[in-house]
Amino acid sequence: MTYGNAFGQWRQASRPDWDAYTRHSFVEGMSDGSLPRADFLTYLVQDYLFLIHFSRAWALAVVKAGDLEEMRACSATVHALLDHEMSLHVQTCAAAGIDVEKMTSTPEAMTNIAYTRYVMDAGLSGDFLDLLAALMPCVLGYGEIGLRLARECAPDTPYQDWIATYSGEDYQQACRQAGQLLDSAIRKRLGDRPEESPRWAELAHRFATATRLEVAFWDLGRA
Repeated sequence: MTYGNAFGQWRQASRPDWDAYTRHSFVEGMSDGSLPRADFLTYLVQDYLFLIHFSRAWALAVVKAGDLEEMRACSATVHALLDHEMSLHVQTCAAAGIDVEKMTSTPEAMTNIAYTRYVMDAGLSGDFLDLLAALMPCVLGYGEIGLRLARECAPDTPYQDWIATYSGEDYQQACRQAGQLLDSAIRKRLGDRPEESPRWAELAHRFATATRLEVAFWDLGRA
């Protein structure tokens, strides 16, 4: 599994926070099936609200993009979020008697607000690279988690649909494209040796901050 050069380096630099995110007890509970269904539904509702703001952040990336290629990539991600990924949340919650109206009327958890507004602020106060660095832990972390759980999960875990969504080829292709977008955007702005730029450490810090916010997001599902 590889999602690009920048991701690989930032992922390594953000440890142990990256491991706390991708191997959180919530994730392991989905893998072995021990996660209480109520906790999963609490997470799904909050993640639905998260994805609304996450879609707005990717829409902002269209504005921040430097050329048509970048604009098209970000626009395609907005479409995938709004018209595909969120459908998993809607279908699963509907089966539990939670309709879209109830989901959208649920108050956002403070950790949800902190994470989504951090990402938006990265884009509003920074440039295209700042925004991508804040977006990538969610996009690529879920891809990594999905692949691992597809290999390791218990055959009878009730969270197979979630695992299949993020381990599936459609999502994995989206991850590869996101990693390529990140590497290309960095190369265009920082050259072929971006690690020597003062911006590299700043961007790695944004990535690490968003990773810690992902850890906190899993925590809200274990309340």
